[in-house]
Amino acid sequence: MPADLAVIGLGHLGLPLAQAAVAAGIDTVAYDPRLSTELATEIAAGRLPADEGTLTAADLRRMLAGGFRPTTNPVELGRVRTAVICAPAPLGPDGSPDLSHIADSARALATRLRPHTTVILESPAYPGTTDGFLRPLLEEGSGLRAGHDFHLAYSPGRLDPGNRTHGYAGIPKVIGGLTPACTESAAAFYGRLTDKVVRARGPREAETAQLLETNYRHVNIALVNEMAVLCHDLGIDLWDVIRCAETKPFGFQAFRPGPGVGGHGTPLDPNYLPHPSRTPGHPLRMVGLAQEINQRMPSYVIQRAATLLNEHGKSARGARVLLLGVTYKPDLADQQGAPAQEIATRLMELGASISYHDPYVPNWRVLGRPVPRADSLYEAVADADLTILLQPHRTYELQGLSVKAQLLLDTRGATPVGAAHRL
Repeated sequence: MPADLAVIGLGHLGLPLAQAAVAAGIDTVAYDPRLSTELATEIAAGRLPADEGTLTAADLRRMLAGGFRPTTNPVELGRVRTAVICAPAPLGPDGSPDLSHIADSARALATRLRPHTTVILESPAYPGTTDGFLRPLLEEGSGLRAGHDFHLAYSPGRLDPGNRTHGYAGIPKVIGGLTPACTESAAAFYGRLTDKVVRARGPREAETAQLLETNYRHVNIALVNEMAVLCHDLGIDLWDVIRCAETKPFGFQAFRPGPGVGGHGTPLDPNYLPHPSRTPGHPLRMVGLAQEINQRMPSYVIQRAATLLNEHGKSARGARVLLLGVTYKPDLADQQGAPAQEIATRLMELGASISYHDPYVPNWRVLGRPVPRADSLYEAVADADLTILLQPHRTYELQGLSVKAQLLLDTRGATPVGAAHRL
């Protein structure tokens, strides 16, 4: 059965796109090269993967009722007008993006690509990916020419998972096509889903817009993380400093410190990019420094935790430590890049006895071993020598938890003033 749209890659980008498309009345099929038949059957039955926190099961059921069809059959890709690649592109150990999932998606699409199809890449990408990496794969596999036989464009994924204020339709969509006709074809598609379309000069400008947005977030988080350490050493209440500073109506945007930076948007320094996107001698030094600062925060949390225990006559070795919230963002099940893993690992290496509570994570493993999950939250908080709040989920009644806790380290500044030790 033909569909108007193929979403290639199910995850934090693909599923919300499919949801918006179905809501707009677009017949949508979803394909993922990594999707097993069993998982596809589960999704088709209205059951989400355990770590998929972007949508609810009710959202998925509404999508299925609206005609959404997950499939493991790549033949379906040859029957659509528009194909959007939403495959993940995480940073590898060397700091460069891993484009293998994008390549798998492109190859699956290329052999079935028809003339006049619009192909859009939404995956995180370094400047030049659409033209220099994706285009050759599509052209070689299909025998068609981008910009002539089919349209090709890039549009950065801009969703903020769990954000109830800015939904899909309210977030302007940036589009950069290989040719003006490619841009207009992609704009016509996204115009059905969003209130505003912003046309970039080309795919490299659209890719670099995402690079700037992501690096902006990480650099500013790094700044307040450094301020957190400085203010603690000077005995200054950073959270009050931020409260005052954010009253300035211009030239300032409030960011808040935390135990680390998680999520799918990773900072990118062009010094680590494949040629020809590298800029020899001109790395983004600010970005590299921001990564270094943010990657130090889990160690700083451990340092603060050990100090608190020592001040109360306890050692980290043998201490009962409860971690609250192990996801990367509040009110989501997604654990991508969450600092909880590293914090738990370091505590275990110090000899602490770790347990956790998270309403969105029924099972959690660290160093390959299951971590005990607290069944009764208030009893667990009262029993722990130290409770560390890593993610302030809405279900946590923080005033009550702070009263019950023997020691509470709040890494997010979410507890009432004076109720806990803040980062």
